[in-house]
Amino acid sequence: MLLLQQIINSVMLGSVYVTVAVAFTLTIGILNFLNFTIPTLFMLTGMTGWAIAYWGLPMGLSGPLPWPVALVIGILVAVLASLVVERFTFRYLKTRYGDSTEHAIPLVSSLGFLLVLENLVQIGYGNDSQRFPGPDADLTLNIGGLFVRIPQLVSLLVTVAIVVGLTLLLKRSRIGRGLRAIAENPDAANILGVDTARVVPVVFMLTGLLCGLAGALFAVNYGEVSPFMGEDIGTKAIAGMVIGGLGSIWGAVLGGLVVGLLEMMTVHFFGADTVQVVVWGALLLTLIAYPQGLFGHNSIGKGKL
Repeated sequence: MLLLQQIINSVMLGSVYVTVAVAFTLTIGILNFLNFTIPTLFMLTGMTGWAIAYWGLPMGLSGPLPWPVALVIGILVAVLASLVVERFTFRYLKTRYGDSTEHAIPLVSSLGFLLVLENLVQIGYGNDSQRFPGPDADLTLNIGGLFVRIPQLVSLLVTVAIVVGLTLLLKRSRIGRGLRAIAENPDAANILGVDTARVVPVVFMLTGLLCGLAGALFAVNYGEVSPFMGEDIGTKAIAGMVIGGLGSIWGAVLGGLVVGLLEMMTVHFFGADTVQVVVWGALLLTLIAYPQGLFGHNSIGKGKL
């Protein structure tokens, strides 16, 4: 029974990894770009939601707001921050320096955004973890002696809805076809009339939205936020993305769930101190046996989305 409970917990935790892993997959699958700001976008949502729930909007625009409203604002902040990153890591550098920016300069500039934003939050609110004022009631279901928290169940359902909706968007919508064309060949996409100046920001909007939703669900589920909350989630999401297959959305889903399962089983059998060894050991073994991941391809972008 205890082992089955840990498996349930691993699925719930894995759903957070899945959402962030899908965000990584979008940028690397479409733009061949590992976006290091993704953990920061995750963190910004949680910290912004906490700050507004406790203190209200800046400059005295409001008093403390209900936590759902605060988290919605936090998600919007993540989306706006992601668009700022797109403006300066892609549009400006691409316009000024052309193809010489691929792919190191955008990667390093996104790392710069990560460090700047994380340190600004630390300056404003300190380094300590903060309790997030989520639901006060005990929202736990007891199903045959197995316990499932309702916020975690909602998190899982939201994650499934996001992945299915994103898959339909990419496969059946006009903008989805434009995104897949850019993933296949950006130059050919331009020749065929795909407006990359309009389509690429959509990738960053979706990235900010995914990270914002993941950060909000994490804050509600675990009741704690900090300036460093994105680091552990981000590294494990990267591990999940690589295990599942670079550029594959459903691979990111499988990889995120695998990482969640590995983490919970490791804690159950060996203790929390060995989690990183097991997760990253599994990543290395996957790369040795399946360099492209479980569902990935050898060429990033092609045939993925």
